[in-house]
Amino acid sequence: MVFLTSIWWYLVLIGVMILIHELGHYCAARFFDVKVETFSFGFGPRLFGFKRGDTDFRFSALLFGGYVKMAGDQPGDQASDAANADPRNLLAKPRWQRLIITLAGPVINVVLAIVLMTGLDTVHFPTMPTPPDPVVGYVDPNGGVAKAGIHEGDRVVQFDDISDPTWRDIQIKELSSANQPVKVAVRRDGERLGFTLTPVMDPKNGVGYLAWAPETDVRVSSVEPGLAASRAGLQAGDILVSANGLPMRSLSRLHEIEHDTDGKPLDLVYARNGVERHITITPEKRDPDGQGARWVIGLNLEPRIEYTKLPLRAAFIESLHENGEGAQMILHFLKRIVERRMSAKSLVGPVGIAQLSGEKAREGPIAFLELMAMVSLNLGIVNLLPIPILDGGVILMLLIEMLMRRDLDLRMKEAVVKVGFVFLMVAMVFAIYNDISRMLPG
Repeated sequence: MVFLTSIWWYLVLIGVMILIHELGHYCAARFFDVKVETFSFGFGPRLFGFKRGDTDFRFSALLFGGYVKMAGDQPGDQASDAANADPRNLLAKPRWQRLIITLAGPVINVVLAIVLMTGLDTVHFPTMPTPPDPVVGYVDPNGGVAKAGIHEGDRVVQFDDISDPTWRDIQIKELSSANQPVKVAVRRDGERLGFTLTPVMDPKNGVGYLAWAPETDVRVSSVEPGLAASRAGLQAGDILVSANGLPMRSLSRLHEIEHDTDGKPLDLVYARNGVERHITITPEKRDPDGQGARWVIGLNLEPRIEYTKLPLRAAFIESLHENGEGAQMILHFLKRIVERRMSAKSLVGPVGIAQLSGEKAREGPIAFLELMAMVSLNLGIVNLLPIPILDGGVILMLLIEMLMRRDLDLRMKEAVVKVGFVFLMVAMVFAIYNDISRMLPG
């Protein structure tokens, strides 16, 4: 059932993305009076649809994308002499009009991401996200960060080439710097200390990681029924203060303490409605996530985040900022992959998006819309890359023709389209393989 619901929500997500993207091309083409022959959800053989005017609106067999087919938009569709062509043929239109038609798809995806985040921020804006002050809240005692000498409570003041970074800055650099030494400076008791850290490559996800976590308040998101925490009266919304005398400054700390108890009673301090409470609770051995039996008390945790509502103007400005940062992060990751400083395994394909769609839909409409905004921004940015068959490749060829003031050779265009199609199919297969490998154990 979970698999089927994930597929359903994936189809909803990708359906909206296809509709919005191709609607951008379609509306721009109609504005410039270009004949649109096909508006397709998916690729391959036609399954069903209807025809309105000149356009066949259809669903096709492979629901991994979509396309708008315009008269004359493929090399060889018409004679090279545009003057003798049908005036509604795409190639009969000025290049600046063709450029706008091609740009319209990616642009409307970016606009959708901005609109969605603006709407979400007017009703659900986090006022306490990952703390802007980058204080180390947890260090794995067996990891490279601990061996380098960094302690919990240290404040990071320099990470690689970034001074006074936020944890978001640190995480982006960490993910994209696998096996690359990074200079780090922290402030401890008023003294500045320097270290060199090397993020380890995660073999499954293809990204770098360091065995540490930011300082944050820890809140109970849910309590597992029938386990020790439920019987002790803990509730969703409780704030964990300490366990066995150790402050709870990160989500990772509780699992470590649970393991160290080896089944012995655990002294837990938590706050509810501003009042601290003390209880003694005994962990039980369970396998809650299919990763092997371990000592647990039955709590699911999340960072403590409070939400508020922003006025429309402030929400729009915040959305521009969020999407600007997101676009920079996408381009940064792609650059690192090209430089081979990140693995292409970090790319997520249709299977991974389907899994995420199901997870976010189960969390609620806000989480699902946040995912939709992220996917829409990714689709818009990636489509602008100068890769054959993508919109960016078409834009590049149009710009070259505008500079040369003549059309490129027809055989070269046909070869570029073929190469682009093969590249796209290989990339799709690779991304699906990555998705499946991440889901498998080991």
